[in-house]
Amino acid sequence: MKRFPSLVKYLAPLIAFDLLLPTAFAQTVPTRIDLVVAEGEGIVNNLRQRVAHDPVVRVEDDDHRPVAGAAVVFTLPISGASGEFGNGSKNLTVMTDKDGLAAARGLKTNEVSGKLQIFVTASYRGLRARTLINQFNMSSSITGQKRGGGGKVWVILALVGAAAAGGVVAATHKGNSTTSSPAVTAPVAIGITPGGGSLGPPH
Repeated sequence: MKRFPSLVKYLAPLIAFDLLLPTAFAQTVPTRIDLVVAEGEGIVNNLRQRVAHDPVVRVEDDDHRPVAGAAVVFTLPISGASGEFGNGSKNLTVMTDKDGLAAARGLKTNEVSGKLQIFVTASYRGLRARTLINQFNMSSSITGQKRGGGGKVWVILALVGAAAAGGVVAATHKGNSTTSSPAVTAPVAIGITPGGGSLGPPH
């Protein structure tokens, strides 16, 4: 009987901890999860290289804290601009790390140019979230223009086209009108150098 108080003395903290554990655990379980795109959004993939930028997402709880151990599924389109992951499939499941990050490693594109949409879903303890990652599959010539000032080239072509259209309209009005009008001077040819951003007569 003398040993019984000592036994209660040692068991009391363990019982109290066991009773408090479910309450503490319930406080750490999020009520909502969100998917945030960390890497890969808006990337232009070169079809000649057939290697894409690996998409990376982060799973967060309702307080924007990282959620570790969430299952993230990356899914590629079955047709059109698409590809496959490192496992040779269009689906890849990755668990988030301690920072809540999940990356789809080894993404390779197919040979179809266009908008590549990667569907992403996350699940954690009955909670779900989803998002889209948009990339673009393009040929090397198009991606080169984007890096070398291709936007200027398109503006110049538009201006040249507008000038040519104006000359045609003026010539048409001259042919249908009975009044005289000044002669239309033939436009001077303009040399366009992609990526250079310079204008001038051809040499």
